[in-house]
Parts: sequence; structure tokens; C-alpha cells
Amino acid sequence: MVCPHFSRETVDSIYRSHSRRIFATLIRFLGDFDVAEEALHDAFRAALEQWPHEGVPANPQAWLVSTGRFKAIDGIRRRARFEPLPDDMEERLAAATGEELDGEGIEDDRLRLIFTCCHPALSPEVQVALTLREVCGLTTEEIARAFLIGAPTLAQRIVRAKAKIRDARIPYQVPSPSELSDRVDSVLRVVYLVFNEGYSASSGESLTRVELSVEAIRLGRLLVELLPEPEALGLLALMLLQESRRAARSSPDGDLILLDDQDRSLWKRDYIVEGSALVERVLLSRRFGPYTLQAAIAAVHANASSAAATNWAEIVGLYDILLRASPSPVVELNRAVAVAMRDGPLAGLALVEATLARGELTDYHLAHSARADLYRRLGRMPEARASYERAYGLARQEPERRFLERRLRELPG
Repeated sequence: MVCPHFSRETVDSIYRSHSRRIFATLIRFLGDFDVAEEALHDAFRAALEQWPHEGVPANPQAWLVSTGRFKAIDGIRRRARFEPLPDDMEERLAAATGEELDGEGIEDDRLRLIFTCCHPALSPEVQVALTLREVCGLTTEEIARAFLIGAPTLAQRIVRAKAKIRDARIPYQVPSPSELSDRVDSVLRVVYLVFNEGYSASSGESLTRVELSVEAIRLGRLLVELLPEPEALGLLALMLLQESRRAARSSPDGDLILLDDQDRSLWKRDYIVEGSALVERVLLSRRFGPYTLQAAIAAVHANASSAAATNWAEIVGLYDILLRASPSPVVELNRAVAVAMRDGPLAGLALVEATLARGELTDYHLAHSARADLYRRLGRMPEARASYERAYGLARQEPERRFLERRLRELPG
């Protein structure tokens, strides 16, 4: 008999919300990425078979961890009759069998896993790719698009990284206090990239991926609790301030709404208050870096009563400091847009053109979109059309593509 309270959607929802936490805990028990991944899928298959008849357990996350763990242990011991186990596997299995599940431990496993994926023995680009794949569950294809490399190449890197973690016996743990400060920069960078993918998806049908933004903020809070360094606080502030605008960034149909046109009553005031307080705290410490400066810029936007009331002079000044602290063509582009708002589109266009001329943003659709908008504001419609078409050809996210299509349709002539 099928339980009346069961639905396939329940299992799908739990998978979306909790599968990477469950996966992280299975790695703690089993000590191997691939074995844990197989155990995760075995556990969800068992849920689809058993829950329709037995009902959804009171703690489905713990049930799935326990089921996956024991299925993996049974499979490993069956295989051991035909092939030798790694030296430490029997010891690991004994520990996994005897260890009790603990809710707090399950939550902390994500942090353990992210520090493992960000171990200095791995190259920075591999740290990011591995964390996005194993901690956050992005597909290889999604990560490859974000890195502008082929999916097979990225898949090989991830396989080699997991082998290196296994062979070098990189510990699955949060580093000691003496090691923590050296390791936190790479972790912050990864959390930032995870949040960015959630805040503005690199491709696909949706503008955002809320589960990634929520997860990045949760990881940011854990990092602040673990290591209240100024830039960890600054990154948390930045994520809160950006996330505060989510509800106003798209229409009910999923279309992109620009900052100037957003309904500011939909912004989350509690996130703005918390993020702004964190920014002020870090700035007063005078030990701030790029994340805090970006958060300070976001705070100016978030605390403006309207688009017209935005203090663009302050924003340009903050971009000047950010450009000195962390120079990049994207920061230059964002500063150019701010200059256009302060000094007019012609001043901004000159800066955008200079940045594009160097070739670093040739394939960056937002650079061409910004240039198109400045041409449009200047009444130079042929150049605006060409730049919008270039941006449209490079965009991979459907809401952005629809926005660019509308802009093209609205151009005179």
C-alpha cells in the first residue's frame, strides 16, 4: 500500500536541498569521493523504493546518510572478497559503522569538505572546479562553461584532483588555527564564485539559482563563526546585500529587471541592515580588502531611497580604491558604468572602449551590453545595435538574452 503522504516531489525536493550535505557526510564516513557519490545515489534509490510504503522518516537526512553508509559498506566488503582493500579501509569502515549520526556534524561536514577541496596541494582553478562539483553539485558542463574550457578537459582535472586527495591522504578536516589564515583566501574565493553562480546563473533558463546563493551564504556564516577575519565578514556582507535584491530582479515571468527599475519595497531590509552593519564594522577595522569594498558599493545602492538618489560619486570613489586593491578588467568596466552615471555617457563610453580595446573582455557579453547602452543613451543607434547584437551572441542565460532582444526591438529604426 502506498503511503498517502508520500510523493515523488518530496524526494526530489530533499535531493535538491540536502543531497550535497548528505554527500559530504558520506565522504566523512567512507573517505572516498566516488564511493560516497555511489552511496548517495543508492540511498535515494532506496528512498524511492521504501518511502512510498513506509512513509517519509522524521529525519530524512539522517535516514539517507545511514542508508547510504551501510549500502556502501556492504558493497565494499563484497568487493573485498575479490580484490584487496586499501590499507586503511578496514579501519575506516569500522569507524563508519560505529559512529553515531549527529545533526551538528552533518552541518559541519560541508565546511570540512570545502577545506579539503581547497587544499593548497591542488591548483587554484582545480580547487574552484572541485568545490563547485563536489560541494555544490554543479554539473561538469556548467562549470566548464563558466571556465570557458571543454567539459572533457574539466572532467579529467576533477578526476585527477580526487585521485590526488586520495593518494596524498589529504585530511578531511578543518585546518588547525595555525594553518587556517593561510587557507581561508582560497575558500573565500570559492564561496564567492558559488554565490555568483547562484546570484546570476552563467547559463540556462533562470536568472538565478537560489539554492546556490543560499548555500554560499550559509557557508559564509560558518566561515565567519569559525574565523571572524575582516574579509570573511566582508564577503558575507556582500552576499547579503546582493541577495537582498533577489525578489525584485526578475518579473513573475522570469524576465530581467535592471537595478534602476526595481521595486525597492521588495528588497529584504533585514539583509540590508545586517550587511550594512558588517560593512561598517570591517571598514572601521581598517583591515578591509576587495570583498569589503564590493560590499561597500552594494551598501550604497541598497541604502539609496531611489535610483535617482544613488550617490554615484561615492560609488566611483570606492571603485577607485577597489581598482588599486584588486585590479581587473571587470572592475574597470563596472567603474566605467559608474562614471557614466556620474559624469554622463560619453565619459563612461571612453573608459569602456579603452577596456575593450585591450582584448581581455572581448567575449564578455556584459561589456558589449554596457557599451550598447551608452551608445543608446548618446543616440548612436547603429553602434548600439551592433553592440547589443554582439552581447546577444555571447549571452548564455535566457533572461539576459530576452532582455537584449527587447533592447534591440526598442531601438529606433
